[in-house]
Amino acid sequence: MQRAPGFIPAEGMSIMEEKEKERIKNMPKIDLHCHLDGSMTLKSVERILGREVQPWELEAGNRCRNLAEYLDRFSLPLACLQTEEGLRMAAEEFLLDVARENTKYIEVRFAPLSSVHGHLQCRQVVEAVLDGLKAAEAQCGVSWNVIACAMRHHPQEDSLAMMNVCRAYLGSGICAVDLAGDEASYPMESFRELFAQAKKLGFPFTIHAGECGCVENVLEAVECGAARIGHGIALKGHQAAQRQCADRRIGIEMCPVSNLQTRAAEKDSYPIREFINAGLLVTLNTDNRTVSGTSMTNEMEFVAQEYGITAKELNLFYRHAVEVSFADDQMKHRLLACAGMESI
Repeated sequence: MQRAPGFIPAEGMSIMEEKEKERIKNMPKIDLHCHLDGSMTLKSVERILGREVQPWELEAGNRCRNLAEYLDRFSLPLACLQTEEGLRMAAEEFLLDVARENTKYIEVRFAPLSSVHGHLQCRQVVEAVLDGLKAAEAQCGVSWNVIACAMRHHPQEDSLAMMNVCRAYLGSGICAVDLAGDEASYPMESFRELFAQAKKLGFPFTIHAGECGCVENVLEAVECGAARIGHGIALKGHQAAQRQCADRRIGIEMCPVSNLQTRAAEKDSYPIREFINAGLLVTLNTDNRTVSGTSMTNEMEFVAQEYGITAKELNLFYRHAVEVSFADDQMKHRLLACAGMESI
């Protein structure tokens, strides 16, 4: 597993720190912001492509200069998701992989339209991913839901058509929709009508916003009805905007390793402590396990080491994740119980 930038390697840790690492490894985990294409295992990519793949072909690494460059690393995994077999295999091996670190629940997101073409319809794409996840759950027991992503660069009428297809699976594998992609080139204000239609279809939604330094995109997403904000880094230093999100109990999906790679924030000024102190519902997530070379265990170790996040605060992130997840109430009660926590 690739370590986050600046993380102290195991051999440099004391015995006490090694015990802390083991405790974090064994903690129950929830990941609410994780992309399927960016989290495909090397094994599944090689099997689908039928060739050996080097890690550098998939990983952004620490030399990534911005979000646009980071997104370039998705071309290879997306090429694997162009058949029903590839989609099923990717989804199945993905869930088996996250099960290895005591993941109790994950909301995996992907963009169905990125796999639609002349030989593959949107319904086939969705069902292939759901089938793969169901097959894996039967083996590993990890609970999951799917968030269907609209991409900023896709025509909005196509995104709405995708949402209409996904509506048939709401509550049966799909739990919400999202907006992802190049935020700097496609600001949130252009998508008001699309998410008005998403509301009419009965979808809850999360929206990628504030990853490119624009707090207005975050506020626009909240006004559109987003229950959660993907990343939200641009809230840094904006106390009024933070209060608005805290008062509305908006979930903030922080992805530290990814955020540093895309230059959404700098390591020495990452706002996780600021957001905690502001009463925001911070959750800790991976974003892209393979592209970022990370895992939930790695993210937890990283924020503990670099930002002094305590065991109590890691448990708080878990509780926040339960609260703002798109899981049903029965699932939320189960997730709290398996962590020894009382109901919200």
